[in-house]
Amino acid sequence: MERELGAAVAFRREEMGKARRLKQAKEEAQMEVDQYRREREQEFQSKQQAAMGSQGNLSAEVEQATRRQVQGMQSSQQRNRERVLAQLLGMVCDVRPQVHPNYRIAA
Repeated sequence: MERELGAAVAFRREEMGKARRLKQAKEEAQMEVDQYRREREQEFQSKQQAAMGSQGNLSAEVEQATRRQVQGMQSSQQRNRERVLAQLLGMVCDVRPQVHPNYRIAA
């Protein structure tokens, strides 16, 4: 009976040790996976930053060119505003009554 009890205790210790070792191995594997994931994420972020850096510069150039074009259009509008308004008012106010060429006088 004493032998059986000693064997049961030894078996239980062995099981607990095995479970502890498995748990420790699982934690170590998870830490390795997390470290690998962080390294890959950092590598991805650096590559993305390198790619986006050139695009960010390109978008700033496009934005600056757009601003220049808008300023050019605004200055052109200011320069030509009076002339266009005078021309438009001249066309609207200068009415010349004419008979349309397709109009047929009824006999």
